[in-house]
Amino acid sequence: MSDTRVAAVPVRECGEPLIDIRRGGPLLVDLRKQSDSDAFFYLREGVLERLRRAHALLPTGLRFLVVEGYRPPELQRRYFEKYATRLRAEQPGWSDEQIRSAASRFVSPPEIAPHSAGAAVDLTLVDADGRELDMGTPMNATPEESAGACYTDAAGISEQARAHRAILRRALTAAGLVNYPTEWWHWSFGDRYWALVTGAASACYGPGRQDAGE
Repeated sequence: MSDTRVAAVPVRECGEPLIDIRRGGPLLVDLRKQSDSDAFFYLREGVLERLRRAHALLPTGLRFLVVEGYRPPELQRRYFEKYATRLRAEQPGWSDEQIRSAASRFVSPPEIAPHSAGAAVDLTLVDADGRELDMGTPMNATPEESAGACYTDAAGISEQARAHRAILRRALTAAGLVNYPTEWWHWSFGDRYWALVTGAASACYGPGRQDAGE
């Protein structure tokens, strides 16, 4: 996400609303990261549409479990600064640019963050009883603590975990979402990163909407 080509993508904000994903439909939501705000339960309308479309493509008995959608910009900033501070302590010889680049593998810089545009969703797979499938790492495992196993195409995971990631990828890709390759759980549509990956002329969702949950 620190790639200058991402920040260079223009945003033509379409004004699409943030929609509560709990309003009907098959999606399960997880409370593990919820705060006093219920902002995480929201996604842009077009993202939610595609997520529901992807859900219909899953094998019988599997469901998506959504952990996080919209992330308020101020929270995104805190996440980024906290992780950068941790890296700075672990790598005191790194320059500011190296810290920013490494931090951006795991937390998007606030000014381009897909979550803060309501364009990204963090999710996993569960079975019919709501039990999470083996995906190779816990969700939100950092590259450092997982030895890179959090990367979507990581080699050092079990065949079962690899198969589960493939199921996730097939359904979400078919519905038009793209994956951020250092996080198997992170998928987006309509943001700057999506535009760069797909060759779209511009993003249709930009960071800064703060009306979720109001």
